[in-house]
Amino acid sequence: MTAAIETRGLTKSYGRSRGIVDVDLVVEAGQIFGFLGPNGAGKSTMIRLLLDLIRPSSGEAWVLGLDIHRDRLAIDRRISYVPGELSLYSELTGRQLLTYLGNLHGHVDAAYRDSLIERLELDPFKRIKTLSRGNKQKVGLVAAFMIRPELLMLDEPTAGLDPFVQLEFERLCEEARSGGRTVFISSHQLPEVEHLCDRVGIIREGKLLAVETIADLKARALHRLEIDFGGPVDAATFSNLPGVRDLAVTDGTLRCTVMGSVDALIKAAARFEVHNIRSIDTSLEEIFMAYYGSGEAADKTAAGEAGHVAA
Repeated sequence: MTAAIETRGLTKSYGRSRGIVDVDLVVEAGQIFGFLGPNGAGKSTMIRLLLDLIRPSSGEAWVLGLDIHRDRLAIDRRISYVPGELSLYSELTGRQLLTYLGNLHGHVDAAYRDSLIERLELDPFKRIKTLSRGNKQKVGLVAAFMIRPELLMLDEPTAGLDPFVQLEFERLCEEARSGGRTVFISSHQLPEVEHLCDRVGIIREGKLLAVETIADLKARALHRLEIDFGGPVDAATFSNLPGVRDLAVTDGTLRCTVMGSVDALIKAAARFEVHNIRSIDTSLEEIFMAYYGSGEAADKTAAGEAGHVAA
């Protein structure tokens, strides 16, 4: 089966500004693929290159087996794209815009479009200029899904959406995958993709560090925990547990960071009276620091692992 996305040595240089550097990536068709990294890591640059909105400084790329520049029009007929910052015709209503875009494409099932409007809780009769960011995002998502493309390219797609609509968005992605289609999602939030993606690529400072399954990524991820006990506990009980670091016990409250599984810590805590356990979310940057280190160590890891990464 032809890969949905393939790049070889893809590079975009903005001079002193960061772009992407020597990205080798294969995303197989029929996957939901997450492209993870903090803001400014190169996620949007990667998507714009794949869409031929900007040209690479060097390297090659193919989308659905087609050259991203030579075959751009053929690619455009088979994909959908939702940018991180939507720019829509502000004087039109949502329905007018969707009808216009559907007519441009020429193959839209109106009943399916209307079902998407309902599922994403979009009021299609309001003018675009009156909509909140989240509701504008809904218009973009309906437009993307309604043509049933072979590949969806979604840049920070859940920005501004409430939790219930995010769940419906996840269902739409899963339905697309079940139909053999591919979804490429960029995000800087691990929770946004952890229940959804088959694999994720991790980009930092323009370099693709690795491609992982969610399970493998979380196995190396950091967990910051606070445990309130019913009485005093000895820190030494927990100090030698696997993965436990930055341990502190104050007034019956244990605070620590765990690298990987928290199983050993929870079993040790269960020997005491536990009043409460709090898990504090870790950012992607914290995961990157724990996963790859920083500075030269990260660069060496990236060079060793990113020679060619296949999803």
